[in-house]
Amino acid sequence: MNLQKCAVIGCGAVGATTAYTLLGSGLFSELVLLDIDQKKAEGEAMDIAHGVPFVRPVNVYAGDYPDLADAGLVIITAGAAQSPGETRIDLVRKNVKIFRSIVPQIVRCNRDAILLVVANPVDILTYVTLKLSGFPASRVIGSGTVLDTARFKYLLGEHLEVDPRNIHAFIIGEHGDTELPVWSSANVSGIDLADFCKVCGKCADMAGLHGIYEEVKNSAYRIIERKGATNYAIAKAVRRIAEAIVRDENSVLPVSGLADGHYGLHDLCLGLPAIVGREGIKQILDFPLDEAEHRALEASAAALSDVLAEIEPN
Repeated sequence: MNLQKCAVIGCGAVGATTAYTLLGSGLFSELVLLDIDQKKAEGEAMDIAHGVPFVRPVNVYAGDYPDLADAGLVIITAGAAQSPGETRIDLVRKNVKIFRSIVPQIVRCNRDAILLVVANPVDILTYVTLKLSGFPASRVIGSGTVLDTARFKYLLGEHLEVDPRNIHAFIIGEHGDTELPVWSSANVSGIDLADFCKVCGKCADMAGLHGIYEEVKNSAYRIIERKGATNYAIAKAVRRIAEAIVRDENSVLPVSGLADGHYGLHDLCLGLPAIVGREGIKQILDFPLDEAEHRALEASAAALSDVLAEIEPN
């Protein structure tokens, strides 16, 4: 496999922005865009390719599934948006149908790539992709709560007036309404967050921070209400995952992967910290949670299991 070749399937707002972001990453020498609307893929590829003189050489073009044959990384952003009056389950079924068309075509052309699922609901579609592809669980990854965690760090940094890169904290579980913050291990450059709160003077105690989690959870709704979609930060999150894979960084990222006994959970995908490198997910980390966090994670997993029970993943 050629890890310097990446395919992006789906040229909507997220897919096109992801492709543009990857152009300047220096990670890939070949970038192929696919969309059910071939002209849309061609137009996005042309527009992005015109930026090549400003970056390292990259061959950017619109293609079809046979062009995936030697791609080391295939990113799937394709999916339908929720329509007015449509239930979440209706949307899930619609996107599962789309994935039943996409994933077998990928597999026919390439059985060795790492598949990175970004379309929503990402945890459900990661599980569906795993079942449809028959790939090892290590090579089927969802973007999980990488974006949620970035939002968490950003907002904590804003509140504490600290560089968000110095904040170490995770959002885990479903990428959605049941996600949860892991306060018990949150820290600022190794200083326990509770201890940091005692000296920073921003709030009397950690209770003042809990509104930040609600803001994280509702961020997508607020952005979509204003501009119709979220596309920039998720593209950065995808780039970060791609970096960990292509550069074999063994980075710890809260991607969506198959829970197989982790925290007592089985047969579903959700966001948990994992070591990510050239082979995909190398290890999911069962790091300590307090009792309340463990209960919240079980509730998040139960919500995902309920959705899976209403569809036919494969």
